[in-house]
Amino acid sequence: MNPEPNPTTHKTLWHRLLGSVLEQLLSPVGITVYTDVPVMSDPPEADILLLRRDSSTWTQEQLARLPDGIRDSQASHILIEFKYTESVNEDAWLQTLGYDTFYKRAKHLTATEVQTFLVSAKTPKADTLTEWGYVETAYHGVYRTDDRIFGRIILLSLNQLADEPHNAFFKCFASRLREKRKAFATLTSSCVAFLKDKLEHLLTGLHQCWFSQTGEEFMKQSLTPEKVMELGSQWLEAHLARLPVAERLKGLKPQEVLGQYAPQEVLSQFAPQERLKGLKPQERLMGLKPQEVFDQFDPEKIEEYLNQLKLKKSYSKNT
Repeated sequence: MNPEPNPTTHKTLWHRLLGSVLEQLLSPVGITVYTDVPVMSDPPEADILLLRRDSSTWTQEQLARLPDGIRDSQASHILIEFKYTESVNEDAWLQTLGYDTFYKRAKHLTATEVQTFLVSAKTPKADTLTEWGYVETAYHGVYRTDDRIFGRIILLSLNQLADEPHNAFFKCFASRLREKRKAFATLTSSCVAFLKDKLEHLLTGLHQCWFSQTGEEFMKQSLTPEKVMELGSQWLEAHLARLPVAERLKGLKPQEVLGQYAPQEVLSQFAPQERLKGLKPQERLMGLKPQEVFDQFDPEKIEEYLNQLKLKKSYSKNT
């Protein structure tokens, strides 16, 4: 079994890292992501994430990016209390229940409009689940209880979620390195279309934090989305610089590559005769004045050529 991360003396706000990934992933498909959400009318901010959709149901694009449990909820407001270094215990459930209660009260929302999730990077202990009456649903890693009060809270265990593309973005934050590796492998094989710009930099930075020697040093700091994104950007630039040109251009069409350069930059790479190849005479002379053309030739040769033209015309008239 792979070791789980140990709490460190520095303070990394893991919910903000998860929130940054979700913001880049879900905002393009119409899901608004908030971090540090106020849960009362005059509260301190809570370390909680909010996913909010405006449509009546999840779209297919949204479902492709949401994990089991959340993608099955009909609520338009999804609250997420994320535990990365802490284990699921009584305090975690009570805290999450408080967020659920105060948020609905402050926003005047009903139980059907809000669904709250306790998301755990660590695998919950069996006796803890039994104590609180939580049992696994038809989906691996998704737990519910029939308790009248705590039934409002759904538990997601990231280590146990199925190895499906729609779970991979959340499973990147699982505690077990084996599960992290599987999640990143799924992202690179099945979710490439989603990995654009900032999201790619964030996930690359997280991958470096967890799986590289550079990342071990980086993990000793307080991680922020900006720092992780910068690490990912630096790694991608260094990685591309090491690739042969053919590898960098793989999958790109010629017009996609040439479109990045001005025409003069492209033409400068070819000999003059190669640039003119395929052009008709009038196309070669386009934009030139007669004097500019004649200046390129020996006057005697021009005169000789004109005399030949006169002879041809004279001969044509006589015949």
